[in-house]
Amino acid sequence: MLLLFRYLLRLLGHRSSPADGDTGPAGADADAAGTGRPSAAAAPTGARARSRSAASRGPIALLAHQTRFELLTAGRNPRARFFTLFFPVVLLIIFAGVFHGTTTVSGVHVKLSRYFTAGILAMSIVLASYANLVVAIATLRDTGVLKRRRATPVSPAILIGGQAISAVVTAAIMTTILLVIAKLLYGVGLAPGAIAAIACTAAVGALAFAAIGYAVSGLIGSPDAAQPIVQATTMPLWFISGVLVPTANVSSALRTLGKIFPIEHLAAGLHLASIHSSFASCISITNLLVLAAWGAGAAAIAAWRFSWLPSTATT
Repeated sequence: MLLLFRYLLRLLGHRSSPADGDTGPAGADADAAGTGRPSAAAAPTGARARSRSAASRGPIALLAHQTRFELLTAGRNPRARFFTLFFPVVLLIIFAGVFHGTTTVSGVHVKLSRYFTAGILAMSIVLASYANLVVAIATLRDTGVLKRRRATPVSPAILIGGQAISAVVTAAIMTTILLVIAKLLYGVGLAPGAIAAIACTAAVGALAFAAIGYAVSGLIGSPDAAQPIVQATTMPLWFISGVLVPTANVSSALRTLGKIFPIEHLAAGLHLASIHSSFASCISITNLLVLAAWGAGAAAIAAWRFSWLPSTATT
């Protein structure tokens, strides 16, 4: 009886398989083969449609697809999540909660909680756009991933553009998180004009530091040297560029030295936006131009020095 019942079930499933699967010759071929799967002629149709979906819609859709891929990759990287999301929030809570008092920004007395909000915001933009990008590109190049990706429909311009836009999106997310925490925990409120100025400064800064990250990554021979180089090029500037130490407490010589580098101009632009209310008074054209100049120069160096092949490759 049990054997008869199993035979009837197999027979019923065999007869109903064309109705449950694809109709037409594909279903007949699958039924004849007894596998229950579509034939080889029909199987690639869906795969080809999915593989052509982004590229067939044009470069804008492909750029959006690449940006989404970069954001997902960064979100699944524990190191990137820590330094981009967790580390700036912890620093803001520590600095704004431990250090009290006031300091001077452009002749205006502000609370240290407001000052550290703008400074650590500048740090988070640099970490998201520069530090993570340098380490990621050095690793992808050394493991041969960049070399293999050149064979895909994604052009170098789309790849670089996707990473740059993902840096801007990450900077926007971190800006929102830090401003919300500063408002809820320390009462650091900003006018709409100030928020718009911060958004513009953060976007220009993210693009500039992404270009700097590409330029520096072209000078790195192995991924083991990426993190030390990032620390060496950013750690001293945190203390002389108005990020972790108020510029009023820094000597004039160190302030002059800090103004040479773009971190000081990013932090200065964010500090200015945090103490005024109207967009015209919050935006600093000079700082934006300096950041843009650094970004353009770094992009030229990256185009000249950037390599898709590992440093040990000979071809």
